[in-house]
Amino acid sequence: MLDTAIPKTSAYPKLVKPKGKSAEEIEKNVATVLAELGNNDELKKQLRDLYIVGAKEFEFGENKCLVVYVPVPQLREYQKIHARLTRELEKKFSGRTIAIVAKRRVLAKPQRGKNRQAQKQKRPRSRTLTCVHEAVLADLVYPAEIVGRRTRVKLDGKKIIKVHIDKTQQINVEHKVDTFAAVYKQLTKKDVHFEFTESLL
Repeated sequence: MLDTAIPKTSAYPKLVKPKGKSAEEIEKNVATVLAELGNNDELKKQLRDLYIVGAKEFEFGENKCLVVYVPVPQLREYQKIHARLTRELEKKFSGRTIAIVAKRRVLAKPQRGKNRQAQKQKRPRSRTLTCVHEAVLADLVYPAEIVGRRTRVKLDGKKIIKVHIDKTQQINVEHKVDTFAAVYKQLTKKDVHFEFTESLL
């Protein structure tokens, strides 16, 4: 459980920051909107125990994206109300694409030598850089499902990740994929290209 710099009795009960970290203006705005939506009968029950741990706005020319960071244990609950919540947030933050992403932490790769023996347990795979980046990508395109991916290496050595998204969600996310690719590039420094494919299942 996180130590909170902003107590639950503060003006922003839907925002929890690590101790010593101050809240950005955009985070306060998102927390305020979530608190307002929590008074709405439609979302009151689902939002009662949920909170955010951060928010960041990205701008790419005419496209804007608001990434809302949530605790990993609460991600599934957020995904249950994803469609309604993102719709309401897009109304409040007009002109912005909303993405809900779990706040994951990458653990450094253990070094060889004497320091390695001092480690008490093996690094979980979910905390590796590759796994965290894959999870961020899945969060960005939700509710669409990633059904495959390939890494293409160009002659100049540049890598592009080709991500195949289930074609059944094409109508819902097709207009957002360019924004998601730009956000993913900002977050991970990796280039990604989305394609829609029929699921093999």
